[in-house]
Amino acid sequence: MTIYFAGSISGGRGDQVIYLQIIQLLRSHGTVLTEHFGDPNLTAAGESLTDQDIHDRDVEWLRSADVLVAEVTTPSLGVGYEIGRAVEWGKRVVCLYRPSEGRRLSGMIAGCNAIEVHRYDDSTQLPSVLKTALES
Repeated sequence: MTIYFAGSISGGRGDQVIYLQIIQLLRSHGTVLTEHFGDPNLTAAGESLTDQDIHDRDVEWLRSADVLVAEVTTPSLGVGYEIGRAVEWGKRVVCLYRPSEGRRLSGMIAGCNAIEVHRYDDSTQLPSVLKTALES
Protein backbone atom coordinates (compact mmCIF):
# COMPACT_ATOMS: atom_id res chain seq x y z
CA MET A 1 0.00 0.00 0.00
CA THR A 2 1.25 3.48 -0.86
CA ILE A 3 0.33 6.05 1.80
CA TYR A 4 0.30 9.83 1.57
CA PHE A 5 0.45 11.24 5.09
CA ALA A 6 -0.68 14.83 5.61
CA GLY A 7 -0.27 17.07 8.63
CA SER A 8 0.12 20.75 9.31
CA ILE A 9 3.31 22.54 8.34
CA SER A 10 2.48 26.22 7.78
CA GLY A 11 -0.49 26.01 10.17
CA GLY A 12 1.81 25.07 13.06
CA ARG A 13 4.16 22.27 14.00
CA GLY A 14 2.83 21.62 17.52
CA ASP A 15 1.88 18.04 16.62
CA GLN A 16 5.18 17.12 14.93
CA VAL A 17 5.96 14.43 17.53
CA ILE A 18 2.58 12.81 16.89
CA TYR A 19 3.15 13.05 13.13
CA LEU A 20 6.41 11.17 13.55
CA GLN A 21 4.67 8.47 15.61
CA ILE A 22 1.95 8.12 12.98
CA ILE A 23 4.51 7.87 10.17
CA GLN A 24 6.43 5.18 12.05
CA LEU A 25 3.20 3.21 12.51
CA LEU A 26 2.15 3.72 8.89
CA ARG A 27 5.42 2.13 7.71
CA SER A 28 4.10 -1.23 8.92
CA HIS A 29 1.16 -0.84 6.53
CA GLY A 30 3.06 0.26 3.43
CA THR A 31 5.29 2.90 1.87
CA VAL A 32 4.88 6.42 3.25
CA LEU A 33 5.57 9.01 0.56
CA THR A 34 5.68 12.01 2.89
CA GLU A 35 7.92 10.97 5.77
CA HIS A 36 9.35 14.51 5.96
CA PHE A 37 6.18 15.64 7.80
CA GLY A 38 7.61 14.00 10.92
CA ASP A 39 11.02 15.65 10.65
CA PRO A 40 11.71 17.77 13.77
CA ASN A 41 13.87 20.10 11.63
CA LEU A 42 10.92 20.98 9.37
CA THR A 43 9.49 24.23 10.69
CA ALA A 44 6.36 26.20 9.86
CA ALA A 45 8.54 28.06 7.34
CA GLY A 46 8.38 24.93 5.19
CA GLU A 47 10.88 23.44 2.79
CA SER A 48 13.59 25.07 0.71
CA LEU A 49 11.67 24.48 -2.54
CA THR A 50 9.52 26.93 -4.42
CA ASP A 51 5.81 26.87 -3.63
CA GLN A 52 5.10 25.56 -7.12
CA ASP A 53 7.66 22.77 -6.74
CA ILE A 54 6.10 21.72 -3.43
CA HIS A 55 2.60 21.81 -4.92
CA ASP A 56 3.53 19.85 -8.05
CA ARG A 57 5.54 17.21 -6.16
CA ASP A 58 2.89 16.73 -3.50
CA VAL A 59 0.04 16.51 -6.01
CA GLU A 60 2.01 13.88 -7.95
CA TRP A 61 2.63 11.90 -4.74
CA LEU A 62 -1.02 12.23 -3.73
CA ARG A 63 -2.21 11.07 -7.13
CA SER A 64 0.04 7.98 -6.90
CA ALA A 65 -1.06 7.03 -3.36
CA ASP A 66 -3.59 4.33 -2.50
CA VAL A 67 -4.75 6.17 0.61
CA LEU A 68 -4.46 9.60 2.21
CA VAL A 69 -4.02 9.54 5.98
CA ALA A 70 -4.33 13.03 7.45
CA GLU A 71 -3.90 14.18 11.04
CA VAL A 72 -6.44 17.02 11.16
CA THR A 73 -6.30 18.21 14.78
CA THR A 74 -4.28 21.31 13.82
CA PRO A 75 -6.21 23.10 11.06
CA SER A 76 -4.26 23.47 7.81
CA LEU A 77 -5.28 24.96 4.47
CA GLY A 78 -2.85 22.66 2.66
CA VAL A 79 -4.19 19.52 4.32
CA GLY A 80 -7.74 20.60 3.50
CA TYR A 81 -6.71 21.12 -0.13
CA GLU A 82 -5.11 17.67 -0.24
CA ILE A 83 -8.19 16.05 1.29
CA GLY A 84 -10.44 17.79 -1.24
CA ARG A 85 -8.31 16.62 -4.17
CA ALA A 86 -8.17 13.06 -2.84
CA VAL A 87 -11.96 12.96 -2.43
CA GLU A 88 -12.39 14.38 -5.94
CA TRP A 89 -10.15 11.62 -7.34
CA GLY A 90 -11.99 8.88 -5.44
CA LYS A 91 -9.05 8.12 -3.15
CA ARG A 92 -9.59 6.56 0.25
CA VAL A 93 -9.25 9.28 2.90
CA VAL A 94 -8.63 8.52 6.57
CA CYS A 95 -8.55 11.46 8.99
CA LEU A 96 -7.22 11.23 12.52
CA TYR A 97 -8.62 13.75 15.00
CA ARG A 98 -7.81 14.36 18.66
CA PRO A 99 -10.71 16.24 20.28
CA SER A 100 -9.87 18.90 22.84
CA GLU A 101 -11.54 21.71 24.72
CA GLY A 102 -12.25 24.70 22.47
CA ARG A 103 -11.50 22.81 19.23
CA ARG A 104 -13.95 21.45 16.77
CA LEU A 105 -13.43 19.45 13.60
CA SER A 106 -14.55 21.32 10.49
CA GLY A 107 -17.98 20.30 9.21
CA MET A 108 -16.42 20.03 5.75
CA ILE A 109 -14.39 17.07 7.02
CA ALA A 110 -16.78 15.61 9.61
CA GLY A 111 -19.77 15.92 7.28
CA CYS A 112 -18.25 14.32 4.18
CA ASN A 113 -19.35 10.71 3.68
CA ALA A 114 -16.26 10.04 1.54
CA ILE A 115 -13.95 10.69 4.52
CA GLU A 116 -13.39 8.27 7.39
CA VAL A 117 -12.80 10.16 10.64
CA HIS A 118 -11.13 8.27 13.47
CA ARG A 119 -10.99 10.01 16.83
CA TYR A 120 -8.32 9.30 19.40
CA ASP A 121 -7.51 10.80 22.79
CA ASP A 122 -3.75 10.29 22.91
CA SER A 123 -0.93 8.71 20.93
CA THR A 124 -1.14 5.40 22.82
CA GLN A 125 -4.36 4.70 20.90
CA LEU A 126 -2.79 5.25 17.47
CA PRO A 127 -1.60 1.67 16.83
CA SER A 128 -5.11 0.24 17.24
CA VAL A 129 -6.79 3.17 15.48
CA LEU A 130 -4.53 2.81 12.44
CA LYS A 131 -4.84 -0.98 12.41
CA THR A 132 -8.64 -0.66 12.41
CA ALA A 133 -8.59 2.09 9.78
CA LEU A 134 -6.13 0.53 7.36
CA GLU A 135 -6.92 -3.15 7.68
CA SER A 136 -10.67 -2.82 7.24
